[in-house]
Amino acid sequence: MDKSPKAVALKYDQKTDKAPRVIATGRGEVAEKIIAVAKANNVPLYEDQNLIQVLEALDLETEIPPELYRAVAEVLAFIYRLNEKA
Repeated sequence: MDKSPKAVALKYDQKTDKAPRVIATGRGEVAEKIIAVAKANNVPLYEDQNLIQVLEALDLETEIPPELYRAVAEVLAFIYRLNEKA
């Protein structure tokens, strides 16, 4: 089983996007860089290896498909709750 880190970055602008888009994916060193950039910019991290596996299969700049809306909505709710506490 591959133990190297994996990361996916999503972007969502309620004003211009119909759904969140995949803007970066990576494994190993690339994943570590994605995570480092997120931390440096105070972007909350959410860990779900199953969701990462599905999202990393999408092409970059691709909006997530409707079947992933519920899973990604949970991520967004997590982030909104963190922002409210800050």
